[in-house]
Amino acid sequence: MKDITQIVVPVDLAEHTEKIIAYAAAGAEKFSAKLHVVHVVELLPTLGELELGTTTMDSFNKKRMEQSKDFLHKFLLGYPECIGKIVSGVIVDEITSYAKSVEADLIIIGTHGTKGLEKLLLGSVAERVVKNAHCPTLVMNPYKQAAG
Repeated sequence: MKDITQIVVPVDLAEHTEKIIAYAAAGAEKFSAKLHVVHVVELLPTLGELELGTTTMDSFNKKRMEQSKDFLHKFLLGYPECIGKIVSGVIVDEITSYAKSVEADLIIIGTHGTKGLEKLLLGSVAERVVKNAHCPTLVMNPYKQAAG
């Protein structure tokens, strides 16, 4: 079995992000692995100079990127050895691409546990990452994961 030296953890910066990072950090510590936490911002398409109110789509996208950086920084304050990365693009493509670029040996991803019509319409990011990743992927349910 190949040693696990690089772990990638995609996060959505929602309510359970802290649990997912803590879980992954514990695993990284056990394996003496480097932990990479990545958040993907899907940018809204820019339409030239078309304005919505007083904000252009470009400035709106820039603001979303800056806010994401701030949020991720706050989540990672307790993990100084962790690498935090904000990227933009198609979520699943960017997660799998980033994991491949850092030669990840494992991806740890949370799931929202959507069912029925919501899953049919939106799909599952975790499921698509599992199908497209070059390395093993561990899916955790942060809604069931005990804190601390």
